[in-house]
Amino acid sequence: MSLTPSAHVDTFCRDHLPLPHQWPELEFTLPSLGYPERLNCASELLEGTIARLGADRPCLLPQDPASPVWSYGDLAERASQIASVLTGELGLLPGNRVMLRGPNSPEMAACWFGVVLAGGVVVATMPLLRSAELGVIREIAAVDLALCDDRFTAELAGLDVRTVTFGALFAACAAQPAGFTPVRTAADDVALIAFTSGTTGRPKAAMHFHREVLAVADTFSAHVLKPLPTDIFTGTPPLAFTFGLGALLIFPIRAGAATLLLERATPAELADHIAERGVSVVSTAPTAYRAMLAAGKSAQLRGLRRPVSAGETLPGSVWQAFHEATGVKIIDGIGSTELLHIFISAADGHIRPGSTGLPVPGYRARVLRQDGTAVPDGEPGQLAVKGPTGCKYLTDPRQLDYVRDGWNFTGDTYIKDSEGYFWFQARSDDMIVSSGYNIAGPEVEDVLLTHPAVAECGVVGVPDEDRGQIVKAFVVLAPGAAGDPALATELQELVKSKIAPYKYPRAVEFLAELPKTNTGKLQRFKLREPAAP
Repeated sequence: MSLTPSAHVDTFCRDHLPLPHQWPELEFTLPSLGYPERLNCASELLEGTIARLGADRPCLLPQDPASPVWSYGDLAERASQIASVLTGELGLLPGNRVMLRGPNSPEMAACWFGVVLAGGVVVATMPLLRSAELGVIREIAAVDLALCDDRFTAELAGLDVRTVTFGALFAACAAQPAGFTPVRTAADDVALIAFTSGTTGRPKAAMHFHREVLAVADTFSAHVLKPLPTDIFTGTPPLAFTFGLGALLIFPIRAGAATLLLERATPAELADHIAERGVSVVSTAPTAYRAMLAAGKSAQLRGLRRPVSAGETLPGSVWQAFHEATGVKIIDGIGSTELLHIFISAADGHIRPGSTGLPVPGYRARVLRQDGTAVPDGEPGQLAVKGPTGCKYLTDPRQLDYVRDGWNFTGDTYIKDSEGYFWFQARSDDMIVSSGYNIAGPEVEDVLLTHPAVAECGVVGVPDEDRGQIVKAFVVLAPGAAGDPALATELQELVKSKIAPYKYPRAVEFLAELPKTNTGKLQRFKLREPAAP
C-alpha cells in the first residue's frame, strides 16, 4: 500500500489509519475510477459540474418554497467564502477536523463544501444527538471547531469545542471575495469521518478519502440510479448519515441535478413535497414507503422516476404494494457507513422483488463462511465485499472484525442464488436459532407486514429453555386495530400459512413504537433485552 504525499498539515487522520495489513483490498476496475493523485472532491463536484453545465442551473432547493433557490454558482460562491473564513479568520489548517451540526439545509451543504475546499475533514453530526454523544465524537475525532445551526448550539455548550454559528459564519462571509483556491489534497487524503449508528458501545469512526466521495457517485449513482440533470432529488436521511450525503448531495451534484433539502418531514409530508415540488428521485427507509401508502398518498408518488430504499431491508410485500399503487419500481440497495454507500442493488428490469440485487459495477460480493471459504449458492453465509471504497476505522480494534483477508465483512447474512442475485436473511447477529433451525427475523417480518392491522414490526429471538430461542414478534398496530389475543393468534396463523411453520412467532407483543436509531434503523438488540418496551 502506497499513499500519495498528503496535503494535510495536521496529520491526525493519516496517523490514525489502520495498519497496512489491516486494510481492505481496494479495487478500481472501472475507467471512471482512475482519479488523479491530486484531487479535492468538493472542487471536482462543484467546479466540474459548472464547467460542464453552467453556473446558473438550480442546485439547492430550500424546504420553504418562498425562500430563494441556490444555483450552482451560488453554492460555489458561498462554499468558497466559508473556506476563506475558515482559513483566514478561524485558523483552519489542512487536516483539521470540523464538526458540522444542523438539519438538512442549503447552509449545512455549503459548510460541508467549504470545509472540504479548505482541506479540512468533515465530521457531520445529526441534530438529534445530545451532549454526551457529541462529546464522544469530539473526543474520538479530536475536533476543536464546530459549525452549528443557530438553533442547535445548546448541546455543544458544555463541550471543549470552539463553536461558530451559521449566522455568524455567513455574516463573516459577506466580507469575503468569491474566489478561493481549493487545497490540492491527495486523492487519498481523508475528506470525512462518518460515525456508525445502531451499535452498542462506543461508536466507530469510518474515514473516507476524497476519491471515495466521487467513487460512490461513479459506481452506484452512475450505473444503477442513472440520474439526469433534469432530476429533482429529495429524501429523509440526514446529511450526517452517509446514505443522506450521497443521496442528497454527492449524487445530484455530480449529475448536475437539483436537490430539495428537507429539515424534517413525516412520510405523508414527504409525499406532498414530492408532488408539489416535482421530485423525481427520492431516498428514504422502507418503512416510509409503506407509511406513505398507508396515508393514502399513492397519487402523489406516481411522478417519481427513481425511488431508492436503503438503511433496512425492503420487504418484498412493500415493494409489490408500492408498485401496484404507483406503477413505480423501488430501487433497493445495501450500503454501509464503512463503505460509504450502496454496493449491491438493481434497477428497472434487473429488479427481483425481495432481493437486494446484484453487485454494483465496480464492486464484487461473495457469501463466505467464517473461515473465508465460499458458501455454495442457495446457502446462507456472511456477506463480503470489495470495491473502490472500504472500511478504514480511526484507531479501532474492530477493524480486524470488519476487514479480513482484504474483504469487508458487512455483518449481514445473505444467500446468493444461481443467477448471482443476493437475498438478505438477517444481520449476522440477528439470526434466530430455534430447535436447531436457522430463522431470519426479516423473513417473518415480511409476512407480518402483509396483514392490514400491522403498521410496523420487529422480529427477534428470545431465550427459551426448551428450544434455545423462540421467535418473538413486536408489532406496532395500524390505526383502529386492537392488539388482543385474537389478533396475536391471527398473526401467528398467517405466518404458518405463508412460510415454514417452524418460523412462526411463538410470542407476540404489541408496542406503541419500535426502538430505532437516529437514522431510522430498527434496533433489534433493544427488542432482545429482557426489559424490552
